[in-house]
Amino acid sequence: MSDHPFALADSDWLSLIGKARSWFNGPYGQLLLEQERRLLEDELARFFGGYLVHYGPSAQPIPDAAQIQRSVRLGAPFSGVEIVCEEQSWPLTEYAADVVVLQHGLDFSLSPHGLLREAARSVRPGGHLLIVGVNPRSAWGLRHFFTRDALHQARCIAPSRVSDWLHLLGFALEKRRFGCYRPPLSSSAWQARLAPLETWGAAWQPPGGGFYVLVARKLVVGLRPLRQPSRQPMGKLVPMPVARGSCRGEPPQK
Repeated sequence: MSDHPFALADSDWLSLIGKARSWFNGPYGQLLLEQERRLLEDELARFFGGYLVHYGPSAQPIPDAAQIQRSVRLGAPFSGVEIVCEEQSWPLTEYAADVVVLQHGLDFSLSPHGLLREAARSVRPGGHLLIVGVNPRSAWGLRHFFTRDALHQARCIAPSRVSDWLHLLGFALEKRRFGCYRPPLSSSAWQARLAPLETWGAAWQPPGGGFYVLVARKLVVGLRPLRQPSRQPMGKLVPMPVARGSCRGEPPQK
């Protein structure tokens, strides 16, 4: 990996990713990532194909996808990133990936629309795009407004809004799931006491989890129906004369 291609990269973007990376290495970020891994691996287990592409600020290993042959991480020039690129300039051909995972990529992005378009372009027709984001309608989303750490810089885009963007990009939303129902408390003792909330939340899926996962499938572009050739006019049809039958009791014509 070389930093040379990033000599002119946006310093604000590199700073944002660096701060987010440090936050995910802390206790709050680790709690989120632990719950996200379980949910993502549950979803990824049903997908198969050649390539999975992961983009996000976390330094944790990519969630396992048993039926995907190769998983690769791309992003800013930090350790663990295999393909270095900017958020709106992925060095991938169109339709290169069977599955793309944006794990908090939209949360810590200078241009969420541009990043989402780039990710969508990389998914093959029929492939899947998984988006993980901080849920603004949760205790974690509330903390985003009051904290002074890197979470304060997260965008916390609502899942309904991201769903609208996906629809415009030609994706069909298949599933929306939530996770991490424990509030962001610093006390490890309270975290242990509130651990049963995760089991309850996983079973009932109320929309108050700290993060959401959107699973969307890229629609297959169908063949355009052939236009039927226009028929040439064949002249005006003239009705044929019909013989009049005799009626019983009517005298014969002379």
